This record gives sequence, C-alpha cells and structure tokens, in this order.
Amino acid sequence: MTVFAAITISASLAASALVAFGVRRLPTVRLQLAALALYAAAVPLAAVTAAGLVMMKMHEDLGVLYVAAACGATALVVAFLLGRSVASRIERLVDTAGSLAGGDLTARVAAGGPAELARLGNSLNEMAASLEEVFDARRELVAWASHDLRTPVAAIRAMLEAIEDGVADADEYVPILREQVVELGKVIDDLFELARIDAGVLTVELERLSVGDVVASCVRALEADAQARHVTLQARIVAELPAVAGAPEQVRRVLWNLLANALRHTPSDGSVVVFAEPVGDEVHIGVEDSGVGLSAEAERRMFERFWRGDPARSRRDANAGLGLAIARGLVEAQGGRIWAENRLGGGARVAFALPLAVEAA
Repeated sequence: MTVFAAITISASLAASALVAFGVRRLPTVRLQLAALALYAAAVPLAAVTAAGLVMMKMHEDLGVLYVAAACGATALVVAFLLGRSVASRIERLVDTAGSLAGGDLTARVAAGGPAELARLGNSLNEMAASLEEVFDARRELVAWASHDLRTPVAAIRAMLEAIEDGVADADEYVPILREQVVELGKVIDDLFELARIDAGVLTVELERLSVGDVVASCVRALEADAQARHVTLQARIVAELPAVAGAPEQVRRVLWNLLANALRHTPSDGSVVVFAEPVGDEVHIGVEDSGVGLSAEAERRMFERFWRGDPARSRRDANAGLGLAIARGLVEAQGGRIWAENRLGGGARVAFALPLAVEAA
C-alpha cells in the first residue's frame, strides 16, 4: 500500500507540474482561471474515485487518506504556480507604475503575458510615452517662450540705456521701441489665447459664412508680400461654393496664418494657391505651395506650439511658432479639423475643414 501511495503522489506531482505549465501557456487570465477551476473540480472527483477503488480492492482505510492527500497536493501545486505567475506579472506592472509616479518617464512594461495583462501593459506604455511627449513639449514651450520674450525685452532695455546715457537720440529710437513693444505684445497675446484654448474657455459665435469672401480678403492682404518675395499668389475656388458655419474673424485669421506660413517657406519664383471646395458635408479650405514639402516630423508636429521646422529662418521672419497652434485651436473651436500633407507633385498642402451651414439655422 505504501508503494502504491508513493507512486500515486509522484504521479500527481508530475501531472500537476504539466498542468501548471499548460495553464500558464493559455493566452488570457480568464482561460487560466477557468482551467484552474476545472482542474480543482476534477481533483476531488479523482480522489473519491481512486479512494473507492482502494477501499474495494485493498480494504485499507489508510490508503484513502494517501490518495486524497496526493490529489489535494496536485491542486495546491497548480494553484501556487499559476498564482505566482500571474502575481509576478502584476508586480511588474505595479513597479512600472511606481517608477512613472516617481518621475521616471522612461519606464516601460515588458511585452507579453496573458491578453488582459498585455493590454494593460501596452496601455501603460502608451500613457508613459504620452506623458514623456507632454513634458518634452512643456520644456520646449518654456525654452521658446523665454527666448521670444527675452529678445524684444533685451532690445528695449539696450535702447533705453543708450537713450539714458546720451549715446542715442530718443526720437530715433522711439519708432523702433514701438515696433519691439508691438512684437512683444503679439507673443503675449498669442500665449494668452493658447491658454484660453487649453482651458476650454475660448468661445466663438458661428454664423452663415461665405468662404469666397474670406479667401479674397486674405489674398488681397498678402498680395504685396507675395510680390516682394517673387511668389505667385492665386485663388482656386469652386463655383457656387456652399456656405459654412463659422466665425468670420477666426476663419480669416486661420487662413491668413496658413498663407503667411506658405509664403515664408516658398522659394522665389514659386507659387502659392488658396483653394476651397465642398467635400461631403464639409468645405475644405487650404493652401498649397511649391516648396520643398514637409518632413515626417513636420507633418506630425507642425501644429504644436513653438515648434519650428527651421529655427534660424523662423527667427529671421520674427515667427514665434504659435500661429499654427492657434489655428488648430480656432478651427477645432468651430467644430472643424485641420491637417497637413505633402502634395503628389511636390510642395506641401495645409488645409482645414468646416461643416456646411444648416439652412434651418
């Protein structure tokens, strides 16, 4: 009887190891727990069956205890191994979350494991990547804002000191001081508007708007700049263009920003085209240029605040890098969307879409 019990216990332990390995290979925690429950339910049934056979054939009550202990041991081993496997993966998730909470934004969860834990790990990694991008953007914003505010302030300070020391004539520097104050005010106004957009307190009054009038106004305003840069500026508008629901001043500001940005990045003897066309229940309004096109980073980041594809050229053009970020906020506040892409024939296209005006409104 002792030999039989020993064989039964050894076989049970071996079977438990195989079952534990197999259960750990199941793709989801739900299946693992279901398999464990099924195995745990089968253990008592096996114990009762084996005990009955022992009692009938060997007439030894002690054998019942041996067999029951062996079957119970298998269930305990399987439960321990599976619980340890799931707990270790959860502990890794907890450790990674703790590292992120402690400021280590580079912490990531290793891929793999049951489907539920793998999805949780992927979500945690995506959240960490988003946080890292947000903090990087914040650092860039502080750096660029400091630069764009410091530069005019330093110029104003230098000119005032020159006037106080009698080195320069006040009448000569007053117009320059006024220009610097205007540029400083523009940066401050843009930062204030971005703060309103981020806080969700920017309000616009939508009305029935003719896109053609807005396009014509912007083209007239920038014709002189285009001629000075030796760039051809044209408008391409579909006949009988339907009206959109928009705020005239905000739409004009967005289009002006897109046009000014295209003129800055289009070489001499190039061309810039403003287009407007209906697409489904929207009107697409945009600007195409014959420049070098957009890099992959530019397509992804050009609507971020203070991002400059060419920092040196942006500084020369007195561009704070806020225009496109504000444009995105203004378009989204009107229920529209904005995007950038490369043209098939070369150059870039930056466009935004506004919903059609509802006749009943």
